[in-house]
Amino acid sequence: MGQLRKIGVEYTIVSIGKKGNGYFKRRPYIPVDRLIDGESAPTTKEAQSIADELFSLFVSEDVDKVELLYTRFVSLIKSDPVIHTLLPLSPQGEVCDINGNCVDAADDEMFRLTTKEGKFSVEREIVRTETPEFTGVLTFEQEPIQILDALLPLYLNSQILRALQESIASELAARMNAMNNASDNARDLNKSLSISYNRQRQAKITGEILEIVAGSTVTI
Repeated sequence: MGQLRKIGVEYTIVSIGKKGNGYFKRRPYIPVDRLIDGESAPTTKEAQSIADELFSLFVSEDVDKVELLYTRFVSLIKSDPVIHTLLPLSPQGEVCDINGNCVDAADDEMFRLTTKEGKFSVEREIVRTETPEFTGVLTFEQEPIQILDALLPLYLNSQILRALQESIASELAARMNAMNNASDNARDLNKSLSISYNRQRQAKITGEILEIVAGSTVTI
């Protein structure tokens, strides 16, 4: 944001979710246009309201570009912050990470929750659907602008809903990893304290035995 100010780029921030809202509330010097409290289980209705808000900013020419920043779920132990340009539409439909590495957002992804060696694991599979080319005899009754106006809200809704779901999945995975790490640390601490206690107990018993032996006398 500071870099954008330096080069004279104006921006509008719409924060979604309690974590993001809390971040900006603690930093009042960052101008935020709107704070939206997200739900723990994202719904299509919630995504639609957010899509309407962003679309209205774009069509009213308050902004000339809409970028969605969220946490992309990769696995139970990895999540990546990404930037997805929603508007204007691009033929590639790419999602880029903060380092500028981009992937095709048109590819569908499937996640399978499984177990490996007694631990939860997520398998990620990219499904590419073949799209046949339109034939020359195919015609549309509506004008292209009408078709775009009908499809654009659905597109925005699906992309925002996906971003919300991946962000929730990333947060839950982070919480689960934190709980697993805390449990492992507690077991290690318990083991370490048990060993230390047993050593001190054995040393005390040995010392008492030595005192008894040293203080005893033998009479003939």
